[in-house]
Amino acid sequence: MKKIDETKNKQLKNSGFIDAWKNAFNGIIYATTTQSNIKKQLIIAVIVVIISLFFNLNRAEFLCFMFTIVLIIFAEMVNTAIETVVDLYVDVYHPKAKIAKDVAAGGVVITSINAIIVAYFLFFDKIADIGLAFIKNVTSTPVHLTFSIMIITIIAILALIAYAKTNKHKGLNEKMVPSGHTAIGFAANTLIWLLTDNIVILILSLIMAILLAESRIAAKEHKLSEIVFSACFATIMVLALYGISMAIISLC
Repeated sequence: MKKIDETKNKQLKNSGFIDAWKNAFNGIIYATTTQSNIKKQLIIAVIVVIISLFFNLNRAEFLCFMFTIVLIIFAEMVNTAIETVVDLYVDVYHPKAKIAKDVAAGGVVITSINAIIVAYFLFFDKIADIGLAFIKNVTSTPVHLTFSIMIITIIAILALIAYAKTNKHKGLNEKMVPSGHTAIGFAANTLIWLLTDNIVILILSLIMAILLAESRIAAKEHKLSEIVFSACFATIMVLALYGISMAIISLC
């Protein structure tokens, strides 16, 4: 009996910082894989991040914009967690269970209303002055462009991992799951290579990306094939997004 209790405690508690991050990441993958609303919100997030490139948002405006997107996704994940716990303990209709679910859903609605208000104040005046010249705003905010490319790449690799976890594809499945750590490392490395000509920084960024990838193999979290695929995917994704952005700018 004591051994059973100890096993339960181990399952309920994280063994360390790395284990906590791993479980948190599994929670994100679960929500992305199973919740249609979160899938839609991530797609919308990619679209609005791309659209935001065409407006001259200052640092404070862009921070407010990104916080609003994260807040909606966070509220939806909390809603999912609450619904799961309620369903775990309540098998039949109960008024209090309904209240818990309704309040959680209400939180999502409030964050959505907040997003509409934020979008109105950020973009209304800018849309009124829209024209072909507005695309050139991308060139005046390289930090914005870089951050947006990184966000889109992270969402893309997250979607790819979620798709692999569903085990519905011959190539991408539980036997071939991309590494999010590796993808982010090589995405950042590619952006650094595109934006700087300092050879020391270039070499250091490449070494850091390789070490990050190697740590996933050493921890036996991913195979070499998964690491190589993730690195190539992130690199190609960043190059494609950057190339498209530069092409749009040159046409203007």
